Amino acid sequence: MYVKPIEQIHTAIPFTGSRAMSSAVATAPKCTTLFGLELLAATREEAVARIMVMASSRQRNTVNFVNAHCINVAARDATYRHHLQSSDLLLPDGSGMRLASKLARAPLGDNLNGTDLFPLLCEQAAARGLPLYLLGGTPGTAERAAHEMQSRYPALIVAGTQHGYFDHDQNDDVIGAINAAGPALLFVGFGVPVQENWIAEHRQAIDASVVLGVGGLFDYYAGNVVRAPALVRRVGCEWGWRLMQEPQRLASRYLIGNLLFILHALVYATTLWVPSGTGYQLLKRTLDIMISVMALVMLSPLLLMVALIIRGEDGGPVMFAQQRIGAGGRPFTMLKFRSMGVDAEARRAALVAQSERDGVCFKMKRDPRITRVGYWLRKTSLDELPQLINVLRGEMSIVGPRPALPEEVVTYAGASWQRLMGKPGITCTWQVSGRADIPFDRQVIMDIEYLSQRSLRRDIMLILQTVPAVLASRGAY
Repeated sequence: MYVKPIEQIHTAIPFTGSRAMSSAVATAPKCTTLFGLELLAATREEAVARIMVMASSRQRNTVNFVNAHCINVAARDATYRHHLQSSDLLLPDGSGMRLASKLARAPLGDNLNGTDLFPLLCEQAAARGLPLYLLGGTPGTAERAAHEMQSRYPALIVAGTQHGYFDHDQNDDVIGAINAAGPALLFVGFGVPVQENWIAEHRQAIDASVVLGVGGLFDYYAGNVVRAPALVRRVGCEWGWRLMQEPQRLASRYLIGNLLFILHALVYATTLWVPSGTGYQLLKRTLDIMISVMALVMLSPLLLMVALIIRGEDGGPVMFAQQRIGAGGRPFTMLKFRSMGVDAEARRAALVAQSERDGVCFKMKRDPRITRVGYWLRKTSLDELPQLINVLRGEMSIVGPRPALPEEVVTYAGASWQRLMGKPGITCTWQVSGRADIPFDRQVIMDIEYLSQRSLRRDIMLILQTVPAVLASRGAY
């Protein structure tokens, strides 16, 4: 790799500490607010031009990219969210952000992902004589990426490279080497949120005019990762290509993560344009259909595996169909994966006296009717997944009071009847607060309170809370 002698690259620039921009930056394309973040709404060329103005300035500027995964992380990590909000420039990255912008009616410009912008930035840096420094990746990755860019743009000045596998006590040495090299742009590829946190912690010690958090960018140009074909990128499915390449590592991020992001996007959008109570039932039904269809499609391999395991244990039926009472007292057939022996209903009467839950609901922590597979299904709540079919049928909703048995309903008294005022659901307030550990009387109060104050925003928040509640398995038996 050709590296110009340091004295030919970049003289030390005194920093004023001011975040003021030049007039060229001040008149740059507008920003759009999304998820509480100011995102640049611009073409790729406009974004590159703005970064080049920053790189030629005498101020310290931090540039970060924001994609669907970033939003998921920011939702649970306040420190990372603060670092994003404190950035000088945020660039919307990926089809997920475009979807969110449409839901929120907040138009964005081009997809400003780092993989597309990097060659453009290198081209402009070469034309302007602005040196780069690449920090991050496995040993050799940043250097190979630098070689690739210099082969494309021979005038490009790479002040240096450094892999990301160094110890915390080496930070001062690494920063010292960067400052000695004198880059105008420093690309940091540690991954989210490590890179943003590292940049925020050390930004005042780094003399580069622009520091960019770029994730796994170097892997693409070092040849470690093959990028999706242009057609796949154009239709916004590059994430699917990446998932096929590394299914084990990326399954959680792209399957569960994409669903969570859509829910976050819906929560944000509804706070902007859905007045309280307006079209709630229509929006709720739309959300039910969308989530149930997506879940059934994405989880189909898991559903098939569970069905085969149940069938293989005792040869009995895979599904358990049971009559429950729905909205307005109307009965319907609820579906579950069978978690008990085939004679479970016949044995129930003999066990009712041993119920460990107060009130009318029968529940035992060590119910002898539960099979070995059934115990695992209940602890993970996988036995409830077939109820997504009930949701598609319109008999249930994703969120609502849990559907009661007919023999339980006939014992209702007083306010308990109010539980039947809404469509029953797969999850509800007490499901995310302790499930079967919540006494029946308290369940009734929580269900009635939900039905009297339900909103689409609250439904989505309960769906989001269901994921950690299921993983914790509290009250699941």
